[in-house]
Amino acid sequence: MRNVQIKSKERVSNHGEVFTNEKEVKAMCDLVNNETQRIDSRFLEPACGDGNFLNEILIRKLIIVKNKYKKSISDYEKMSLLAVSSLYGIDLLRDNIINCINRLYKTWENEYLKISKSNISNEIKDSIKFILRKNIICGNALTFNTIDENGKETNEPIIFSEWSFIIGSNLQRSDYIFENLLNANNNLFNQHNQSTLLKKYITHYRKIKDYE
Repeated sequence: MRNVQIKSKERVSNHGEVFTNEKEVKAMCDLVNNETQRIDSRFLEPACGDGNFLNEILIRKLIIVKNKYKKSISDYEKMSLLAVSSLYGIDLLRDNIINCINRLYKTWENEYLKISKSNISNEIKDSIKFILRKNIICGNALTFNTIDENGKETNEPIIFSEWSFIIGSNLQRSDYIFENLLNANNNLFNQHNQSTLLKKYITHYRKIKDYE
């Protein structure tokens, strides 16, 4: 976890970017420790930076997954994917988004290897990376719009996917416009209004990247 709180004065001036140090991150996560112990409890960081809070939450969730499912690599794989899928982030700066995605993936990969003691299949790697790309978005959390590769705000809305296991190894993905979820007074998919649903599909959790 980083302890450097600014990358440059320009980024602070232009974007108000200040990173929270490790001690504060841990203390703040301790305030919601019961939720971080729930594998499927969802967290949204609307100014996620390169993932200080999200990574700490993932570490805590993966400890629970390990304690409960370490005797079965197939169960561990599914539950660790569910832990990853519960984390959402938005940031104005694309380099932060890239770093956040890579950081969360590396945390998942390192913990998986401690359990499996062998190579990770490309299918599960691809599924984890796909979920992270869908959940960690370069955008403006105030206007609810995405930001393009040139750092310009677009008219395209931020869309988040809800992930949930429904039957065995089948994972359901449901897409919603972020702004609609908030306008419906929902707590990120909890008791969501089906009228805001964009699309839904179900497939094996190792095949989700086949359905863009």
